[in-house]
Parts: sequence; C-alpha cells; structure tokens
Amino acid sequence: MQRISSNLPFQDLQYALRRQEAELNTRNGRVANQSAISGLRDDPLAAGHSVRYKSYLARLERFDRNVQTLSDRFKITEGYMSSSMEVLQRVRELAVSGANGTYTREDLGNMAAEVDELLKELLVNGNASGPDGVRVFSGSKSHTEPFEAVYGSVNGAGNPVVREVRYNGSLGEKRVEVDEGAFLEADYAGNRTFWAEPQTLFSQVDATGYVVPADTSIVVDGVDIPLAAGDTVYAVIAKINASGAAVKAGLDPVTNGLNLTTTDTRQLWLQDGAGGSVLSSLGLIREGQRPPYNTADSVRVSGGSLFDAVISLRDAMYSGDQEAIGGRILGALDGAVDNLSARMAELGSRYERAEAVSARLAVQTLNTQAADSREVDLDFTKAVTDLKMLEYAHQAALSTAGKLYTDTLLNYLR
Repeated sequence: MQRISSNLPFQDLQYALRRQEAELNTRNGRVANQSAISGLRDDPLAAGHSVRYKSYLARLERFDRNVQTLSDRFKITEGYMSSSMEVLQRVRELAVSGANGTYTREDLGNMAAEVDELLKELLVNGNASGPDGVRVFSGSKSHTEPFEAVYGSVNGAGNPVVREVRYNGSLGEKRVEVDEGAFLEADYAGNRTFWAEPQTLFSQVDATGYVVPADTSIVVDGVDIPLAAGDTVYAVIAKINASGAAVKAGLDPVTNGLNLTTTDTRQLWLQDGAGGSVLSSLGLIREGQRPPYNTADSVRVSGGSLFDAVISLRDAMYSGDQEAIGGRILGALDGAVDNLSARMAELGSRYERAEAVSARLAVQTLNTQAADSREVDLDFTKAVTDLKMLEYAHQAALSTAGKLYTDTLLNYLR
C-alpha cells in the first residue's frame, strides 16, 4: 500500500523517465558503435564467441605480418645468392681457361689477381646484412659476422691475401611462426650455403673395442643423440644413422676408426653432450672445444667450402699448377655451383610457401571477420527504427510530464 502525497506522481514520473533515458542512451551507443552488444549482459554467449574471434583475428594479423617480413627477407637473401652465383660462374670460367694448358705462368698469375678480387666479393656477399642490420648467412647469430678472413702471404702475390676463411655463425636457423604451430626458417646458415663438397671425417683411432662408459649423448650436425652405458661403436654408428641427422657413420676397414660423412654439401658439426667424452675418446674432436673447428689433430678432413675452392684456384694459378686446376679444383667449383643452385631453389620454395600462407591467412581473416560480424553486428535498419520509436515515446512522456507537474493533491480534492 502506497502513501499518497504531492510528491508521488513526480517521483514515479522521474523514475520512468530515467529508465527511458538509460534505454535511449544504450540504443544510441549501439547505433554509434554499430554493435548489438554494449555489455556482456546483453548476450553472454555471443560476447564470448566474439572475444575468441577477435583474439584469433589478432593472431592472424601477427602471422600475416610475419609472413610479409619473411617474404621481404627472402628477396634480400635471393639477391645476395644470385650475386654470389654470378661471381662463382666467372670464377669457374677462369678455372676452365686456366686448365686448358695454353696460358703461361705469368698469364695465370694475372688471372689469379682477378680470382682474388672475386674472392673478396664472395666474402662481402657472405657477410651481408639486411636493412635491419641482421646478418643474412649467420644462422641464429643475428649480429655476428659469419665469415672471418685470415690473411697471409702467397708466392706470386705482392700483397697479403686471404689464406683461410672461417665460419663464425651458428648451425641453427631462426624459425618464425606463420600459423598455429607452423613455422618457416627465416635465415640460412653460411656453412651450408657457401660450401662446395660433402665433408668427411676420418678418425685414426681404433674403435672396435670402444664401449660407452655411462649414459650420455653426442650432438651430430645439431641433432642430440642419446647413448646408453655399454653401447659399442656399432651401436653408436647405428644410432647416428637412425637419428635423422644429415650424416652417415661407418667403420673404416683399414684403420677401424669411426668415419662420418655428410649426406649433402655442408660443414659437419660435432660435439659431446654435457659431461660426455664419446667423440673425443673416438679421436674425432678435441675435448672441451666448440664446433666447428674442434676436430682432433689426427683426423683427416675431406671436403671444403666455396671459399676454400676459390683460394685453392688462386694459389694454383700463382704456382702454375694447371693439373690441379683442371682436376680437383674444378670439381670443387662445380660442387659449389650445384650447392648454391640447390640452396637458391630451396629459397624459392620457401618464398612460394610464404606467398601461399599469406593467401590462406587472407581467406581465414575474412571468414573470421564474417563469423564475428554474425555474433555482434547490429541490424542497422531495425536499430534505427527502434531508436526513433523510443525517442518518440520519450518526447511524449516529457510532454505529459510537463502537464502533470502543475497539479497537486489539492486539485484532486476539489
């Protein structure tokens, strides 16, 4: 039961007007935002779906930016690879000319000067940086100069020249996520791109009686291989061959030493696991040193880099060794050309995949936006109609209130 007073109509009217104004404000906000949901209470289920859709759209946007960055980086890498291929082709032409036996030693010395300049250009390409300052061929060591040149004197050269090129980058490559759980390699390791021949290590230590003393592991070409106590050298060989690393192991029939050979053109990296000494005990590496230049002094190494082949060509030209130029050196240069061609083809494949991923992400983005739109977008025609009806009702309420404000309880008692 309500107590009737002069303030009762005023209070009831103010309450009703405030409710109308709140609803009017809510509908104006929906029209302004073009969204059917102004608060979670409006539609909790649709709001939950929309939050998930928007989160997924944010991830798709990040993936697309990653893909675009990768595509730009692939183009830069391709430019340096193409330049290196042109230089290498010119080096090979000089090798073929120098091996035909028609040039004198002085002529070969003049050709060696050009080979030396081309070697410097290859070094520039190998140590190239992208627009962001990141080294292109240093693997995961983004700001480390991948190739270090060691200078010295050579008979026939008037000035110090490059005697050796050492790789200071890493074996691993940076991986960039381009979709949920999907990755693309962003960079190339220089000890694969600028290599000329498969590498083989020949150990001189008899391994037939070797037994792994305790549970440990070895790292072969970046792959961690667990070993158990009591494993013989044959078990070690079997585990290396079954590891998935691009390396094949075998026992030398002459020295009974453990031999390792890469299955494609690359530099071989070997390292004992933490606290282990299997590879050093087998005479392959020096204990306590890091790869790749940690091979034991007694190990014979076959297969070198592209730079080694060019340096050998230059030195053979200075010494007039046409037989070496037309045999081993020309074969190494052919291997370098083949390997660089294969790496360029691999780079092209990655670029095409990046383009395909970009197209797929664009479709996924449109589909997700459509799904989010169905959950939260406003039926604009209905919303404007409802808003105008509410405004009309509000104006009518205000007009009625204006007439009622002049009446009091005494008007009803007369």
